[in-house]
Amino acid sequence: MADSDGEYVADGLSDDDIMDHRVSNERDGASRGGGKASSSRARRKGDRGSAQAWEKSKRTWETNLPEEDQDGVLNLTVLEAERRRRLLRDTTPLQRGIIRHMVLVVDMSFAMAEKDMLPTRYRLTLSLAAAFVKQFFEQNPISQLGIFGMRDGIAVRVSDLGGNPAEHLERLRALEGQDPQGNPSLQNALEMCRGALFNAPSHGTREVLMVYGALLSSDPGDIHETIANLVADRIRVSVVGLSAQVAICAELCSRTNAGDDGQYNVAMDEVHLRELLLAATTPPVTRTAEQSTPSLLMMGFPSLTMAPGGGTSYCACHSRPCREGYACTRCAARVCRLPAECPACGLTLILSTHLARSYHHLFPLRNWVEVSWADAARSLACFSCQCPFPPPPAATSTTARTDAEPGSKTSKNRAEAAAKGVSESGRYACEVCAHHFCIDCDVFAHDVIHNCPGCQSAAAQPDGTAVNGHANGAMELDS
Repeated sequence: MADSDGEYVADGLSDDDIMDHRVSNERDGASRGGGKASSSRARRKGDRGSAQAWEKSKRTWETNLPEEDQDGVLNLTVLEAERRRRLLRDTTPLQRGIIRHMVLVVDMSFAMAEKDMLPTRYRLTLSLAAAFVKQFFEQNPISQLGIFGMRDGIAVRVSDLGGNPAEHLERLRALEGQDPQGNPSLQNALEMCRGALFNAPSHGTREVLMVYGALLSSDPGDIHETIANLVADRIRVSVVGLSAQVAICAELCSRTNAGDDGQYNVAMDEVHLRELLLAATTPPVTRTAEQSTPSLLMMGFPSLTMAPGGGTSYCACHSRPCREGYACTRCAARVCRLPAECPACGLTLILSTHLARSYHHLFPLRNWVEVSWADAARSLACFSCQCPFPPPPAATSTTARTDAEPGSKTSKNRAEAAAKGVSESGRYACEVCAHHFCIDCDVFAHDVIHNCPGCQSAAAQPDGTAVNGHANGAMELDS
């Protein structure tokens, strides 16, 4: 056994590194170390002085607070820029799979007991998973979702694939009384997902979204064979990490997503984790020719009816008594809620509003542009909510000339605001109808209704033509 008084010296070090690693006084180091040791020591001190990536990350209570200017007034420009950043996205119409079959896998191992995300990773993940379930069915009403977990080296089934968000939320609330324990098993979870998605129809997508907090995986076999089987079954896997990047997770996402490395992300804080989870509510883009093949799907659109004779009847989906329900258009079996699949004949039963809500992914609302002060004089209030806009600044010719100088402080502020996507006049214009809107209506139109109020209010003229061509966010049909 080596002497414990001596320092450990790793193998493979050069003579200069070993010389610099030894403990010596200044006189001894100056006589024997030479200039090389001093330069190496200074270089390493410089490396230690530079901040690492995880050291630069700030917590949510440090980043979500608005800054104050010199007069003590809160500067809301940063918050407005953050809201605009979340809205600005690629609005190119692409072919997407609007009928989705997704499995959400939650890590329930010992790693989720860490408190780097408050209150703990496990509690935060459960709360965000509930928000994800609500948003998923809001954006994808004709899709199905299942929830699995990883703990004690095995995969556990939290809820089966289904289109009822209330059942998933109830199962998630039942997990709040449990504590995370054991090791996660990535292979067991993926094999269970394969079994759940094996019978998914070919016209829908097969996806797995995994929240992974550990840096290890206790697998019973070769996980590379499982990855190859996932590729053969056309199952896409996306991973949201909570600790650090794991090589096997990067390979898993790259191989199952046709080489796309953007499906594996590591959350920096609570806000970033929420953004990554909610970003998965958008349907994936169809990449291969096999997935792009069109296919006809038979659906039924039943109406809400009361039980005959004013009494109660049992639904075919849960065998529960109910006074009202939806009768299948093919076999007349009654189901209690929509969307659902008829338990008797297997016909997909939905409402017309469900199908209409799914089309906004195929024809997204285009981004609104910032309005400068030069074009802001023609609007005094928001076209949608009638909230008054700030009046144009009454600047003299001298002030205007000073502000226009490249080196002035006002010019720099305006350039910084424009670079962040914030309108200096507080107005945002639709390029189709040319109406001006406030930032709140901009967020509401792009995140909730997915239509432009100005285009919808004047979409049809008396002669039957549309304003400036097609309405923003509307489906364009070939004539």
